[in-house]
Amino acid sequence: AGSQIQGTPSTPRKSRRRKSLAIAYEAGQGDGAEPPSAPWEPRDWREQLERIREMRRSRDAPVDEMGVQKCYDTSAPPQVMRYQVLLALMLSSQTKDQVTSAAMLRLRRRGLTVDSVLQMDEETLGQIIYPVGFWRNKVKYIKQTTAILKQKYGGDIPSTVEELVQLPGVGPKMAHLAMHIAWDSVAGIAVDTHVHRISNRLKWVKKETKSPEQTRVALEEWLPRDLWKEINWLLVGFGQQTCLPVNPRCSQCLNQDICPAAK
Repeated sequence: AGSQIQGTPSTPRKSRRRKSLAIAYEAGQGDGAEPPSAPWEPRDWREQLERIREMRRSRDAPVDEMGVQKCYDTSAPPQVMRYQVLLALMLSSQTKDQVTSAAMLRLRRRGLTVDSVLQMDEETLGQIIYPVGFWRNKVKYIKQTTAILKQKYGGDIPSTVEELVQLPGVGPKMAHLAMHIAWDSVAGIAVDTHVHRISNRLKWVKKETKSPEQTRVALEEWLPRDLWKEINWLLVGFGQQTCLPVNPRCSQCLNQDICPAAK
């Protein structure tokens, strides 16, 4: 056996070469194979984003002055602060920032903690949060969620999106924003109606999406992760001031020459 190996030193090398050729071929890198295509990204998106940043530079949209990040007591203990963030998010659904902000102020004047809400009867809670959208449903959700937080999380809020969306009245957008604001953790993109609408108008999705959740999945496929936190804040304010749901102000928009939806 020893003389065989010494006598044919080139044999193993030949077989190695054949193997590597076969592997290369299987991976699609052999003769005539197409090079791997670059990942999809929208046309002009970097320039569009830069121009939106420019339009948002003054930070004077309702979301900047009265958004959820302005609704909680920054001097409260961390656990109370996180609870207030979650409550503000629950109130904000289908509600203008001004109305959410006012409701949160009224709640905070009563001392807004897990225990204070558990001790409050539903009628009183309803009177305080009215006129937020769907306030009757929100009273029920807030009471149920607060009880779960007390029993299961020691009065704190969950620290994962998966657990947050299990809470009554908490959807994916709220869960991702809660992660951003309360836990300073970016688990995904928070997509509301503004982000959903503008992403479709700018063609930041490969094909039209029907819901904010579909838009979130589509955006996360290509948008660089370091932009995930910023994109909600940027597009919400842009949607409140310029890219309106009805009669968008295209003539005032810096993107009018590179926006597929510009009129």
